[in-house]
Amino acid sequence: MKEKVHELTDADLVEKLASLKAELFNLRFSHATGQLSNPLQIQNVRRDIARVKTVMRERELRANKEVK
Repeated sequence: MKEKVHELTDADLVEKLASLKAELFNLRFSHATGQLSNPLQIQNVRRDIARVKTVMRERELRANKEVK
């Protein structure tokens, strides 16, 4: 996942973030109802969200630096 995130375009990152947030919501819902078989999935999805947000922020900072 780590290497793949850096290869995505900005639009793909936004789309990936939205899908990960939806997946996290579904996992939390399943966990709350006792239907989640592997609770570590929540942790993995949260880390993936953090990776995507980090790459987005790095690109934003790089773009701001180039403009100045």
